[in-house]
Amino acid sequence: MEQNQNFVEAQMLIRKPASEVFNAFCDPEQTKHFWFTKGSGRLEKGATVTWTWEMYDVSAEVIVRDIVADKLIQIEWGDPATTVEFNFQEMGEDKTYVIIRNYGFPQQGDDLLREIKDSTGGFTTVLDGLKAYLEHGINLNLIADKYPG
Repeated sequence: MEQNQNFVEAQMLIRKPASEVFNAFCDPEQTKHFWFTKGSGRLEKGATVTWTWEMYDVSAEVIVRDIVADKLIQIEWGDPATTVEFNFQEMGEDKTYVIIRNYGFPQQGDDLLREIKDSTGGFTTVLDGLKAYLEHGINLNLIADKYPG
């Protein structure tokens, strides 16, 4: 990530091992419990998958640029595309600090501020849902309830 680039960052401590937290993002059968409702495949380096939020009738094509097991997932998504990095930092055997960074926004001015606000809120909600799901086995439906129809 370039030094002077605009970016979004959200973070959360998850009381589970890094391998479990990492896998929750890679495996759409787990991710659907805290983020999107359907994923076309597992995240693997070089793969292109589709994530769908059925309640909003919205899908996103996701290109997996890099994967380092239990440490990093780097994707591109959106139109225009931005980069998202999911960093997993082990903090002992049963704790993982997750940092999500989203950058490469082409917008400027008020459009950039709106995009940063939306992304910050979105990724914070994802991490809140991840924590509830992995630590307590609860699907809080946070994404669906964020913008009820």
